[in-house]
Amino acid sequence: MIGISTYVEQARFSVQDALSAVLPWSYVEQVRTAGGRPVLVPPCPDGGLEVLDGLDGLIIAGGQDVEPARYGELAHPKVYTSPVRDAGELPLARHALMHGIPLLGICRGMQVMAVVSGGRLHQHLPEAVGHEGHSMPGPKKRYNNHLVRFASGSKCRELLGAETEVNSYHHQGVADPGRLIPTGWCPDDDLIEAVEHPDHPFAVGVQWHPEDLADPALFVALVTAASQSKARRSSLVTV
Repeated sequence: MIGISTYVEQARFSVQDALSAVLPWSYVEQVRTAGGRPVLVPPCPDGGLEVLDGLDGLIIAGGQDVEPARYGELAHPKVYTSPVRDAGELPLARHALMHGIPLLGICRGMQVMAVVSGGRLHQHLPEAVGHEGHSMPGPKKRYNNHLVRFASGSKCRELLGAETEVNSYHHQGVADPGRLIPTGWCPDDDLIEAVEHPDHPFAVGVQWHPEDLADPALFVALVTAASQSKARRSSLVTV
């Protein structure tokens, strides 16, 4: 059972036009194809940690910027946030990291992981890297593509090889990963593109959008880790 955090957006469907908990279908399909059961987890203002009791793994999905006050800074004028998502997702990510729950952070999700690990973000990435290559849509008005190189011995290198091409579209980036370990970088500007928790069975954050790529390796690894975690818990209950 893999929980996936949702966006909170105004959405139109049937006769409705309302604030909604929504998620791109590609997340659902990637988890399902990897052998997991996707469970959508809308943000709960008090964190809603009890939802994790029924899950074997967690994905923090992409979306808006993390509120800079969450890492002790005043907001840059270009920041666009979702306080309701921050309130719901930061406690879930923190709990998953503390208690060994398999966790995959995607784009915003990687930034959430860094913030709850004591890190901080580049609030307006073009000012940090000197270009808008990460934060402007590509020719098809969605992503830009670039390479990411991975550290030797990392889970990302094991899953994706020494180097891979990724799809990128994000306004912020990780400046300091806190207790997480950087394991992937953009060779053009050395921006951190992947992080991992060194003492966790599976806690990986990536700055790109693997749900829209053909390679399912990250989702398969998450579902595998979740299945192993579930088996360990079951054996303890049996004993």
